[in-house]
Amino acid sequence: MKSVRRTAVSTVFFLGMLGAAFAQHVKTDFDHQANFSQYKTYSWQEIKPANSLWDARIKNAVDAQLAAKGWTQVDSGGDVAVVAIKTTQTKRSLRTFYDGFGGGWGWRRFGGGGFGESTTTEQDYKEGTLVVDLFDAKTKQLIWRGSAEDTLSSKAEKNEKNLDKGVAKMFKDFPPGSKRG
Repeated sequence: MKSVRRTAVSTVFFLGMLGAAFAQHVKTDFDHQANFSQYKTYSWQEIKPANSLWDARIKNAVDAQLAAKGWTQVDSGGDVAVVAIKTTQTKRSLRTFYDGFGGGWGWRRFGGGGFGESTTTEQDYKEGTLVVDLFDAKTKQLIWRGSAEDTLSSKAEKNEKNLDKGVAKMFKDFPPGSKRG
């Protein structure tokens, strides 16, 4: 009974760590000399690489966040130029499972042998990254960058929800120095 409980606890711990390993990572950085209070409008420059379905989704997610911050989108000539870059990579994870019968450090420490076995499996997964850059349209200088990285699902709806969540996290404390959240 103890070994079953230990295996169950180990499995729950492993799944929790796995979830943390694949959690969405969001980062932002900005030009500390930029006066964000002077920017009120923005224009889209481009999304790279082009993919019409995801272009619209990315634009909608960013537009919603900037509108919530009081910024207005204009077709051209905005105070800020927006560029989004999206990439995907195939990654591989290795997972090793132990059956819980012997083989642990405690068992060997007390002179016991071990008939434990382990199984290692490989799993490929896709990881997506979205980088949103904001440039001062007059000076052409980068003033803000946000990035979100997450494991992609085989379900488009889940990826779209994660996109919205990641962009919301990106713009949570935008504009820099603002008390609004």
